[in-house]
Amino acid sequence: MIRFFSEEVKFVFNNKRLVSNWLNNIAKKNGYIIRYLNIIFCSDEYLLNINKQYLGHDYYTDIITFDNSFSEDNITKTKIVNGDIFISIDTVRCNGQEYGEGFDNELYRVIAHGLLHLIGFNDINDNLQQQMTEQEDLSLKILSDMKLMS
Repeated sequence: MIRFFSEEVKFVFNNKRLVSNWLNNIAKKNGYIIRYLNIIFCSDEYLLNINKQYLGHDYYTDIITFDNSFSEDNITKTKIVNGDIFISIDTVRCNGQEYGEGFDNELYRVIAHGLLHLIGFNDINDNLQQQMTEQEDLSLKILSDMKLMS
């Protein structure tokens, strides 16, 4: 189950069904199923407070992902995604302009980035960051193909 929320920001996300199907597709292609995933759209200040409180970081960011998975399905041995993805709409909007991606593309990239963290991808060094970017690009291609089919 994928759910969408807003905290301290006026933001209406209109593509819930498409994005839910897309995220389930990405998870499945990587051998995972999503049991629950909360995507919380929030303000810079809200995410900064989370960053300080839970990670001890005093800086703004576009996304923070919390992996709440502690198990796999005992019958199918499928890995389970249970997590929370917090996304700063303010920072995504700025980054979309700065990188020339536009708001929607940047938002979808950040959503994919959060799920990719939950299914085992990381970006702690240059090599892993390149792999993460490749997976984000692949994920965006999947989304583009899904839009064409609908």
